[in-house]
Amino acid sequence: MYQVLKKKKPEVYALGQHISMSADKARRVIDQIRGRSYEETLMILELMPYRAGYPIFKLVYSAAANASYTMASNEANLVISKAEVNEGTTVKKFKPRARGRSYPIKRTTCHITIVLKDISLDDSESIELNLLKKPRWKKNSTAMAYYDLHNRGGLWDKK
Repeated sequence: MYQVLKKKKPEVYALGQHISMSADKARRVIDQIRGRSYEETLMILELMPYRAGYPIFKLVYSAAANASYTMASNEANLVISKAEVNEGTTVKKFKPRARGRSYPIKRTTCHITIVLKDISLDDSESIELNLLKKPRWKKNSTAMAYYDLHNRGGLWDKK
């Protein structure tokens, strides 16, 4: 009788879709928290004066709740490994203006993805041996052929 041990994935994510704000304004906040620890991220997001801070705060908190439920991990071991903002759909409306004209209004939305990584489950000790080998694309010879522009296409070697 054999047991198959499944290795836990050290990453969990939270996805927020159709958040009504510009993707550029959300990226301004996301760039500040990428790569930081979970507890440090919550402190930064609470003190940021931007409107995008609150939905991102809720997503980071939700991703940490996913990590504690699925992996039973401690919040002190969580690090934001990937945070990205993509553009969502744009709601287009027309507002009536003076003299019977209409004015287009575009409401942009964005999709935010937060990925948390548990550093206690990470296998950072394993180093691939392929990275330590010499690359095969390097050649041993350094002789190069150049065309001389002043002598109308004469070929000379440079070593």
